[in-house]
Amino acid sequence: MQIPEGKKIYFASDNHLGAPNQDESLIREKKFVAFLDKAKEDAAAIFLLGDLFDFWFEYKEVVPKGFVRTLGKLAEISDSGIPIFFFVGNHDLWMDDYFQKELGIEVFHKPQKFVYNDKHFLIGHGDGLGPGDLGYKRMKKVFTNPFSKWLYRWLHPDIGVRLAKHLSVKNKLISGDEDAKFLGEDQEWLALYAKKKLEEKHWDHFIFGHRHLPMEIKVGPKSTYHNLGDWIVHYTYGVFDGDKFELKKWD
Repeated sequence: MQIPEGKKIYFASDNHLGAPNQDESLIREKKFVAFLDKAKEDAAAIFLLGDLFDFWFEYKEVVPKGFVRTLGKLAEISDSGIPIFFFVGNHDLWMDDYFQKELGIEVFHKPQKFVYNDKHFLIGHGDGLGPGDLGYKRMKKVFTNPFSKWLYRWLHPDIGVRLAKHLSVKNKLISGDEDAKFLGEDQEWLALYAKKKLEEKHWDHFIFGHRHLPMEIKVGPKSTYHNLGDWIVHYTYGVFDGDKFELKKWD
């Protein structure tokens, strides 16, 4: 795809709406909606790289209540003809078809390749990629197993959603800083993943979320790993104008 003159592609990740409580989440949600409102003025596309919600599960006839400002704004943007691409994160693993049917948003469960203005992008949330973290990788297989999801659906939504929210808020990425520390360019596991992928083919940009830290690391002579940060502490997002990619802070 060639980006039209004057248009840009926007990227954001890790809002964790709903955490740590409704009142604090609402303040952050309003900031994010203001960002979306501004982005739609010149957006060629918008990428949301997961953990938009601190918890999301789709029952057959029920989705978690709340987030109407965000969902309404996404519907408005999608209806205007601007494509939105959503990558599930580790907090909203249980997306089914609600976003596609209700909002017209394409949903991905694995990293995907996109080419804009002859630049090759590999885009995803980032969880479970790279070396290590074997415990989470095993847990993810359990959580995404169709039988596990079927069992969970037997819980009444009032119980299932309340339980999941409680456990989700206990996650260190929300309640503390232990998992959100820079490990060094040689130890950042998504950067190591990017370097491994470069052994197979060339990529200009690797764009991920999950780490909650805005960062840019050169992983090859013409390749860069970007992490989008979050909308909890940093309020950072990415912009590609057809020529260069930049990390910016919403103010």
